[in-house]
Amino acid sequence: MDDKAAATADILELLHMNQTALRAAIEEISTWVRQRGSLNVHHNVMAALQALDTNADAITSAIERVRT
Repeated sequence: MDDKAAATADILELLHMNQTALRAAIEEISTWVRQRGSLNVHHNVMAALQALDTNADAITSAIERVRT
C-alpha cells in the first residue's frame, strides 16, 4: 500500500470512529428524551441513526478495500 492509500485509509478510519462516537452520544440523548415522555422524538432519532449504521458498514468496507 502506498503512502496516499495508507493516509486515506487512516483518515477514513478516524472519520468512522468519530461517526461511531457521535452516534453513541446521540442515542444516549435520545434515550434520555424518551425517558421524559417524548417517544415520537426518540423513534425519529433512532430511524435517523439507522442511516449512520448503514453508512458505517459501507465505510468499513471502503477502509478494508483501501488497505488491501
